[in-house]
Amino acid sequence: MRQTNRYDLLRFVFAAIVFGCHVIVLPGFGISPEMEYFFLETLGRVAIQGFFVISGALVLGSLERSSSVASYAAKRTRRLYPAYFVIVMTCAIAALILVPEARDDLATTAKYIGYNLVFLNFLQPELPGVFEGQRFTAVNGALWTVKIEVMFYMVLPILVWMLNRLGKFRFVLLGLIYIASEVWRIGLEHYGMANGSGMIVQLSRQLPGQMSFFVAGMLLWEFRDIARKRWAIVALIGVVGLAASYLPALEPIRALTLACLIAAIALSPGPELNAARFGDFSYGMYGAHFPVTQTVIALGLFQTSMALGYVVSAIATMIAAILLWNFVEKPFLHKGNWYLRKSKEDEQAAG
Repeated sequence: MRQTNRYDLLRFVFAAIVFGCHVIVLPGFGISPEMEYFFLETLGRVAIQGFFVISGALVLGSLERSSSVASYAAKRTRRLYPAYFVIVMTCAIAALILVPEARDDLATTAKYIGYNLVFLNFLQPELPGVFEGQRFTAVNGALWTVKIEVMFYMVLPILVWMLNRLGKFRFVLLGLIYIASEVWRIGLEHYGMANGSGMIVQLSRQLPGQMSFFVAGMLLWEFRDIARKRWAIVALIGVVGLAASYLPALEPIRALTLACLIAAIALSPGPELNAARFGDFSYGMYGAHFPVTQTVIALGLFQTSMALGYVVSAIATMIAAILLWNFVEKPFLHKGNWYLRKSKEDEQAAG
């Protein structure tokens, strides 16, 4: 019998936080540099890090349940790529239809499509003539995390093989990876900021620098039964530790303490609070919200009324997420996926 958890709720909350941060920052009206830093670098970043922790736990579980690496790879591809493909191509096709510059510069438009479809969106984040004159001109600035997810999916089978070979020493390897990741992330970020190098700062946020959060998620999965039994202690460690991690000297403990807080929320007793009862909309919300908000800005709705811009962005993003789930994500899921099984159970119960 499947034990209840609230991972779906947490993923939805994290996606909503990222959307909320971007919908406030992207228009750039009446926001101070300090507030922008808070939304992007504090609140938004911890939400993304939370995604990575949950991914580390659930993807490890997916690998353990898979009959082979090929089966695991197929399930990961089915879950991630169809919606990603549709989001990238929808933006490109809309640009070709609506923006003359995109049609006039087909070479750059083709580069956008090619690089983005293979997760190299940082090489061509913009489309000709699209969102020109806006504060941010990237079509979808949220896609950088998908590349990191894919790289983790690829590394995980090799990592698990190594862990199995090490036996009781496997946690030593995980600890070393965690430490190396934090040295990469914090060290390069501080060096880049001190030397005014945005490239080095961005490099610090790529996979080696995020691996500590995936490792923390893997540990969450390994010790999930203990977290379920000792959830109150785990919650206390998570809350206190996460708050303390914003002190510069204690930043390296953030991944572990964030994982503790996520474990306590996901596994504590009480109602499941099933956020995916009607579908898992978190991925679609995350993937679609950036170009949707950029479009609302381009239409001038934020200039007309900030409240109108927020409302239209939120409604349009949810509509996009619902459509992606029902017509793209769900049809491509593996036949053994929990959402498909749960839908059949609900249909049988209703019948």
